[in-house]
Amino acid sequence: MQILNRYSVVCLILFSGLSPRVLHAQNTRTPAAVPPFTLKPLDHNAYAAIDDAKGDSGANAGFVIGDNGVLVIDTFEREDAAKRLLVEIRKLTNMPIKFVVNTHYHLDHVAGNSVFKEAGAVVLAQQNVFDWIHSENLKFFGKDIKPEQKAMVEALAPPDILYANGIDLKLGSRSITVIVRPGHTGGDSMVTIPDAHVVFCGDLFWNKTLPNLIDASTESWTKTLQPFTDSTAALAFVPGHGEVGDAKDVKAFQGYLQDLRSMVAGPVKEGKTGDDLVNAVLPALKAKYGEWNFFPYFAKRNILDMAAELQGKKRTPPIPQTM
Repeated sequence: MQILNRYSVVCLILFSGLSPRVLHAQNTRTPAAVPPFTLKPLDHNAYAAIDDAKGDSGANAGFVIGDNGVLVIDTFEREDAAKRLLVEIRKLTNMPIKFVVNTHYHLDHVAGNSVFKEAGAVVLAQQNVFDWIHSENLKFFGKDIKPEQKAMVEALAPPDILYANGIDLKLGSRSITVIVRPGHTGGDSMVTIPDAHVVFCGDLFWNKTLPNLIDASTESWTKTLQPFTDSTAALAFVPGHGEVGDAKDVKAFQGYLQDLRSMVAGPVKEGKTGDDLVNAVLPALKAKYGEWNFFPYFAKRNILDMAAELQGKKRTPPIPQTM
């Protein structure tokens, strides 16, 4: 390892930070004949792998083909989905898979790391991910976690190379810039491909989709998104969940975070908690965002998480003390 300077199923869903899927204990199926994602060409040999919402991939991923190799962004919730992504990459190029960037530690973005390590890739992530990939992913299974689920988390392949604030990578003449920004977990990276005009945002952007806020600080998150909402460049933004979007979509997501904060603040100030708080906020939230993906799964949880943040009671992942 190198360090470089630059939550029955319903309960699990509501209290997890993952997509609203059944979190599988087994993670080793043979790749499906039909990919559990839609492969979308972007520009200059950049591709987004958009989750089909049926449960096998769990989140979006992507890759970039350079002059002398391939960089992969995130590796899905299941190894078999990652294997299928590797199959799709091999249809396009036989160049080596050089790098994988994990945008954050959540299970639905890192469970296929070992697939690409076995293919020869080096996995990179913000330095907190190295500990959190094993320690913090356990919470998504609740206090009654099964031995096989615990073993699965323990077996997740951690990153090999760590950075604090970001890193610049090269695929021959192609430059890739990885930047670290606060908001979703405290260890989130965005991968920018300048010549393709693409930003892979991980879970810092959810397109017309309610986010999980289990680890989040929405105050810093809205600031992270501001430069992209102000952008006049024709950039494509690949979210962690949802379809590829543009600056207007990023602004709409930023608006959700701001609206949620505003809607929750008043009832919290009045001393409302629990179901009373949810009942005070949910109608207005549903009127504006009820058509967004994952609303039935995450709306109540979002309200309670936001209240905890506003009250200074929010638990966020502890920063590792040693590496």
